[in-house]
Amino acid sequence: MKPSVLEPLLHHLSNTVIGAEKPAEMLLTALLANGHVLVEGAPGIGKTTLAHTLASSMGGVFKRVQFTPDLLPADLIGYNLFRSDRGVFEFIPGPVFANCLLADEINRTSPRVQSALLESMNEGRVTIDGVTHELPQPFIVIATQNAIHSTGTFPLPEPQLDRFLLSLEMSLPDAATQAEIILAHASKPGGLEEIPAFDLSPEIILALQKQASEVPVSAAIAHYITGLCETLRQLAGSDQSVSVRASLAILKAARANAFLESAPAVYPDHVQAIFPAVMRHRILSDQDFDPVELTGMALSKTEIP
Repeated sequence: MKPSVLEPLLHHLSNTVIGAEKPAEMLLTALLANGHVLVEGAPGIGKTTLAHTLASSMGGVFKRVQFTPDLLPADLIGYNLFRSDRGVFEFIPGPVFANCLLADEINRTSPRVQSALLESMNEGRVTIDGVTHELPQPFIVIATQNAIHSTGTFPLPEPQLDRFLLSLEMSLPDAATQAEIILAHASKPGGLEEIPAFDLSPEIILALQKQASEVPVSAAIAHYITGLCETLRQLAGSDQSVSVRASLAILKAARANAFLESAPAVYPDHVQAIFPAVMRHRILSDQDFDPVELTGMALSKTEIP
């Protein structure tokens, strides 16, 4: 199966949120890599629209949860309900039992609820009252958060951030793009367009993910990934600033990006394309560094094979 089946979806995502071509490509990269995505940015720039469009287009079961301070873990992962007429407990699955979960404004709920997602994001299952329940596959979490207005928010802890393969930052488009957005909405006075049907069943997505995971990686690319991480550790001033899991995340995302471009193997260009999105939420440092600047410096200082 060729990645060309994703081209209509990529085109649709880019047209839905004008000016978000790069985030759209990264979302599909995460889907192929079987990874989760954190989308950050100011309100009103299309974060939820972009995530909702992908979630609604990929087939399978889609659930959306608006994260609020009064949300409970059981509202997310489910609970056991006692049926008095039968004298047994019945498991009521929560919205996490889906192929795609849109976690809208994830940082507006408590750390207790945020941590309820850890097992499901890392292992594809949830454990309730000692019983483990497998989640449907494929399973991807697309979370949005407002990175500017912090009133009433709970910052995501480091273990939670590490479960996201990519972190995408969406910014305000330039004036010309804003005018294009206004004209696009003016031509659709009836509201949102109906999402076209895409031939992307869960079985097709799983097959694409398997093919993406088999894209060849040379020893030179492995050393390049290691070199980037070592350079980043030196720039951040700590050996603990970048974990080994981060290196593996670069590998997964680079393979998916190469597969999306129909490349026969992973090349340095693919590593460079996904490196900032993989690392911007993972760099741990006691100093006030800008992750985007650090990743750019690491790319410029690391020798390309």
